[in-house]
Amino acid sequence: MKILSILFFTIFLGNGCDSAKAQDMQNAVIEYTANTRGFYQKITLENQTITVSKDRDGNDKAAPIKISDADWKEVVACFKELELDRLSELKAPTEKRFHDGAAIANLKINYKDKIYETTDFDHGFPPKEIKKFVAKINSFVKKE
Repeated sequence: MKILSILFFTIFLGNGCDSAKAQDMQNAVIEYTANTRGFYQKITLENQTITVSKDRDGNDKAAPIKISDADWKEVVACFKELELDRLSELKAPTEKRFHDGAAIANLKINYKDKIYETTDFDHGFPPKEIKKFVAKINSFVKKE
């Protein structure tokens, strides 16, 4: 009976942590920026909404778009896999941005009053540790 109680308690606490992480995600601000001389895109993800800006100066007034619950669950699942303290240590897998072969990209996360940021990497070629998360963020942007 004790083992059963301990097992139940462990499962209950484990599920509580997941929902707490999802709730904390409501307070996170995620910014993905990609730019070159002629291209700029800033994706801001906050509180289950996404905003896409294509103006460096922020003069365009992009309306926030609500993210569906299913997509939000995927974002939260990807977010849980990130090691925020290690973001600044990630190495870019390619160097196309050095010769205008790709836009320069960057991921910045403001979470629990602390800012976590990657070093620059090629847009479309993020470090493998954040590839799934970056792909999910970029999937919300309509191709033009």
